[in-house]
Amino acid sequence: MKRIAALLAIVSITATVAAVGTPEFSSASFTSSTKNTVSTVSAAADWTPPVVSMIQPASPVRDTVLVTANASDSDTAIASVTLQYLPVGGSSWVTLCSATVSPYSCSWDTKLVADGSYDLRATATDAAGYSTTSATARTTVANSVLVVLTNPGEFARGSVPLTTSLYNGGTSTYTVRVQYSLAGANVWKDICTNLASPYTCSWVTTGYANDYYDLRSVAVSGSSTYVSATVADVLVDNLTPTVTMTDPGTPLSGTRTFAATATDAHSGIARVEIQYLRVGSSTYSTLCTVTALPYSCRADTTALPDGTYSFRAIADDTAGNRTTSAVISNRVLDNTVSSVSMEDPGAFITGTATLNASASSSAGVTSVRIQRAPTGTPTWADVCTDTTSPYSCVWNSATVADGLYDFQAILVDGSGKVTTSAIVTARRVDNTPLRGTDIQAANGAATVGKMEPGDKITFTYSDLVNLTSITPAWTGAALPVTIRAQDGNVVGLSNTDDTLSVERAGSTINLGTVNLKGDYVKSGKTVTFASAMTAATITVNGVQVTAVTVTFGTATGGAARTSSTLASMVWTPSAAVRDLYGNANSAAPVTETGALDREF
Repeated sequence: MKRIAALLAIVSITATVAAVGTPEFSSASFTSSTKNTVSTVSAAADWTPPVVSMIQPASPVRDTVLVTANASDSDTAIASVTLQYLPVGGSSWVTLCSATVSPYSCSWDTKLVADGSYDLRATATDAAGYSTTSATARTTVANSVLVVLTNPGEFARGSVPLTTSLYNGGTSTYTVRVQYSLAGANVWKDICTNLASPYTCSWVTTGYANDYYDLRSVAVSGSSTYVSATVADVLVDNLTPTVTMTDPGTPLSGTRTFAATATDAHSGIARVEIQYLRVGSSTYSTLCTVTALPYSCRADTTALPDGTYSFRAIADDTAGNRTTSAVISNRVLDNTVSSVSMEDPGAFITGTATLNASASSSAGVTSVRIQRAPTGTPTWADVCTDTTSPYSCVWNSATVADGLYDFQAILVDGSGKVTTSAIVTARRVDNTPLRGTDIQAANGAATVGKMEPGDKITFTYSDLVNLTSITPAWTGAALPVTIRAQDGNVVGLSNTDDTLSVERAGSTINLGTVNLKGDYVKSGKTVTFASAMTAATITVNGVQVTAVTVTFGTATGGAARTSSTLASMVWTPSAAVRDLYGNANSAAPVTETGALDREF
């Protein structure tokens, strides 16, 4: 017991140190005073990564140039700085050198690489082993005559400026023309011709079909012709989106849902803005801006003065086209009477859930009663009654049978008047023993935020799984499969709801689907990867569970793009999966655990 007490004393001291303040340099140590052997706990000298940045080189560059980075560390010394380059559009970084003393620089013989655009980066490592990679700096290598067409962007609409740069042209006179081709067709036609320096023209895209195009520049001097690298897959989109404001009803009071529907055939919906106008005013105000389906928001109308209002929605697509909906007018907002609304507990409920209601009354709120009933039936049963705001209660959903349930809230105000909320319908209670618990992606390639060979995605269950219910005759050994990733617009979602599924030729893979919650696939496109699927038994919180990992292989389709969105993926598992005892898996969606991040 004395040894246990001494150990608890050390843990208590360590926990106290960890909980106070923010991390900073420390050399403090703590020694236990017991009759046992002396134990010392020492704080780390450095837990702060270094700071590193690339110095922007000139552009263009030729012959041998000096590439330099700045690096520092607030606690320990910089051990090394590694400088690398990557051809734009490439996937493998090449190391130039590793410098150990400031200035952190090295010579780059650009004659050893092809002319074109390159990204440069630096990775600094401090003496404690922590490392940081800088943002990239871009330059153009031009050791010969080089023609470069500036990328106008992923989307084009209206009149788009096109700029061509000519390097190492000497004293010769050049004429430049800019050309287009349907993406991948390699059939080139002129956009503009006979351009003289500074080689600029406008691409009037309104005369072109809404589609993907490749662009290039061609420079001619005498009998010599020079062609730029192709700027691929520029989407022309001059078609405005369609948007409809959903009628919010009248009268309005309390917390209400305001919604719109919006679609776009080409570049996808970027955002929908819902606006309101009070009668007597001439300026619309924004109620909310939504960037993903469903295009709706919950708004507390008590923040607005009572009166008569008009509502509208404005949709912008990713290319910049904008449409304003028809106006829903003469909607009365009146919060002078009692109002109550049942908050949506979510499409799937499992275990212990918190049920919430919003209520207000000019006569004061006496109580709010929350009820549930099997969907479509009048057999309402009280869950709880709350007399103080916030009106909520904790409900053990395991006390009812799995299935669909409706929820409502009943307000009794200070005058005894009863008001019943709208019903939140068809929410599924699911306490199935087997379920998905996590979905995680890991980067195993060159580019963070882009699906590439070597990346992995892991599906974790709450128990051991009968692997033959995932796919017939599977033992968990490496199995050739296909990963199919699709732009969200292809499957009726938004362009930031790209999806991923796993398939097997001639058979089924019961892993369900993953919403990547980001823009990882080009608009309207699909990309597949020849991949390998394995299964392993791992231990989570002391329980042995099955984890299925799929490793990305060779890509087909070339439609993968780099996403900058920080989000959490959502996995919808298949109910066809069984545990070792034949119990079915829950189809309840699983949200990726951990901090918001870029996948892959």
